[in-house]
Amino acid sequence: PIVVGAAAGVILFSYLITLLLTQYTLPTALTFVGLILGGVPILFHSFRHALREKNESIRGQHWLVFCLFFAIIVVMSLVQESGDTLSAIEVSGMNMIVMLLIGMIASATMVIPGISGSLVLMIIGYYYGLINTLRSFFEAVRHVDMANIMNGLVLLVPFGIGVLLGGALISKLIEYLFHHYASLTYSAILGLVIASPIAIILNTTALNDLSRPSAMLFLLSGLILGILAFFMTYYLGQAETSSDL
Repeated sequence: PIVVGAAAGVILFSYLITLLLTQYTLPTALTFVGLILGGVPILFHSFRHALREKNESIRGQHWLVFCLFFAIIVVMSLVQESGDTLSAIEVSGMNMIVMLLIGMIASATMVIPGISGSLVLMIIGYYYGLINTLRSFFEAVRHVDMANIMNGLVLLVPFGIGVLLGGALISKLIEYLFHHYASLTYSAILGLVIASPIAIILNTTALNDLSRPSAMLFLLSGLILGILAFFMTYYLGQAETSSDL
């Protein structure tokens, strides 16, 4: 039942996200922005706590790490324009390796607080390709299309292996960094997270919605959803922090 439920969730989520990003890009993008920025106060609190534990203060190295990771996200977003994102992943030996690496990246984001796996995949240009690969695979399963089922498995099995490898390897690295360089690690995460809204706007067609006749409605609904998403993430983070005390 757990596997069936997870599969159903993935199917519904892939269709829903594709629909929202296609038809309601700006409100969806602003909702993502709110969800991500809602975690910033909690991350900053954890950063200050890490400083106090080591009797440190905010120094130049913290600003340097913050700016470096902020710049990485912005530069990658500018290089990877929304029009250049990959909409389909072809079956090939090279793409099997790519899917393995994407799986590791996606898994790594699960153990880094405040980082969205969808955002990272969007920045490197494989988010839509992965979603469409999942959709095509599930459509093939639904129609018992064995040729396309096998094509899907050729790409999705390496992705799954990458997720498992990433979870095992990256989690150890993150644990080491938090143990030995907690404040610098939080500086890097804050840089990534605070730059995320820029990446989301640049790597979707959200700005195109501003030229539509319904631009004001899209903008207002997006701002409202973004604010609600911000407070939802913030209060969930507060509750989780309180339960850990």
